[in-house]
Amino acid sequence: MSDPLSKRRLKLWVRLLGVTRSAEGELREFLRVRHDTTLPRFDVLAALWRRRDGISMSDLSRMLLVSNGNATAVVDRLEKDGLVRRTPSDADRRTIYVALTPEGLARFDRYAAEHEAEVNRIFGALTEEEVDLMTDILKRARGSQ
Repeated sequence: MSDPLSKRRLKLWVRLLGVTRSAEGELREFLRVRHDTTLPRFDVLAALWRRRDGISMSDLSRMLLVSNGNATAVVDRLEKDGLVRRTPSDADRRTIYVALTPEGLARFDRYAAEHEAEVNRIFGALTEEEVDLMTDILKRARGSQ
């Protein structure tokens, strides 16, 4: 017997995907126009902001769910712009650590504040109660996986 909620859950998935893609598109455009940067660059800076002491390139790739090659390409550009620095490991010459430079930290702090304001604008039609309810629902949905 078929689950009576199956079609409705499928429609929910399509709606969630649409909202996600729309918001991501707006954020990509915001970062491009306002900061002349990309979402992948922002994501790398955010990951490094959370790990202030630095992180190995392999751990960074895993954290961002991207290939080592993709992470390396983004880090190459950020390093060229003076926003990150690479440091070889003392213990294993194959391991490279990457961390924000002081300029990278300052730049990300500016990006993050404006990014938060833009996300707030995108979801501004939601009330506090709706945000809390959706957050709870999405946490439960993720926990059921």
